[in-house]
Amino acid sequence: MASFSSTLVLSTLFSSLPHQTQNPNTKHLFSSFPTSQKLPKVTLTRSALLRPNTASNQILLLRRFRAYTTIRDADKEEEQAVVGEDSAEFLLSKQKLSSWLYFTAILGTVLFVLNVAWIDNSTGFGKPFIEAVSELSDSPEVVMLLLILIFAIVHSGLASLRDTGEKLIGERAFRVLFAGTSLPLAVSTVVYFINHRYDGVQLWQLKDVFGVHELVWLSNFVSFFFLYPSTFNLLEVAAVDKPKMHLWETGIMRITRHPQLVGQVVWCLAHTIWIGNSVTVAASIGLIGHHLFGAWNGDRRLAIRYGENFEVVKKRTSILPFAAIIDGRQKLPKDYYKEFIRLPYFVITALTLGAYFAHPLMQAASFGLHW
Repeated sequence: MASFSSTLVLSTLFSSLPHQTQNPNTKHLFSSFPTSQKLPKVTLTRSALLRPNTASNQILLLRRFRAYTTIRDADKEEEQAVVGEDSAEFLLSKQKLSSWLYFTAILGTVLFVLNVAWIDNSTGFGKPFIEAVSELSDSPEVVMLLLILIFAIVHSGLASLRDTGEKLIGERAFRVLFAGTSLPLAVSTVVYFINHRYDGVQLWQLKDVFGVHELVWLSNFVSFFFLYPSTFNLLEVAAVDKPKMHLWETGIMRITRHPQLVGQVVWCLAHTIWIGNSVTVAASIGLIGHHLFGAWNGDRRLAIRYGENFEVVKKRTSILPFAAIIDGRQKLPKDYYKEFIRLPYFVITALTLGAYFAHPLMQAASFGLHW
């Protein structure tokens, strides 16, 4: 595209230069040069070369400038051509009622099986699992880190084996295997954290400091807007639609290439500031460490799957929020805000507010399990 634009502009430039109409009776230009006579001596002074008021010089400089800026604009347009997918896109016209009915049935089945096979202390394996890990150490900090480590190994390990697994058993079957092992471990880790978050050594107490509650609340609220866009594809998450590995590029990805990592860091910092003890510090270290590995592993897998297209996206995005925008690698469109005025973000807003007000219910349910 850039080379074509350059050729077009330069050809127009030279074709538009003023030229003298040639008389048919005039000899060819080269034949008018003297052959035997001595050429007249021409002296060019510095003032003649640099004379700014010459009309032809001004026209030539103007055309060169126009050619230069046009080529640069063409290059910029080519660099910002989107090669990835539009994140958080949700069009009602593309939705099928049957798909969402399947999703509802699958979600209900998963929750029922999860409760019977893992959560219910009379039938599930959740409590024996927590007890087995707790026997390894009397320290709640160590147990917290071990639970996160076990989850991280299973979750990231299966993610690394995704390409091979999908070839062996298919995309949907592998998604069921992935969710069926990761979800119970995630529930165990969350419940243990809720039940033991005030154990350990109290390191600081900032709850009564002016503005801390508001800062922590706002940080937690914002952290959920940094969810990875694949989370919004609920039909793929539930394997109703065939799961895919997406190369997202718009929306939150313009701010940071790894929004899940950023959101987790913000969430951990907010909870660590608020609770201020050793168990929360241990949980934050484990979760952030897992997401740092996930960011590296995610880039590696996308590079294998998408090759050059991923390198293009990587070049104009950043892990550190807003870094690519500040240094000019990411050019935000004028209507960038529209990439967030979408149904998934309205749902996230409602769920985040609901989770805040449901904290007492979540805590009561966790305490009732005695994990």
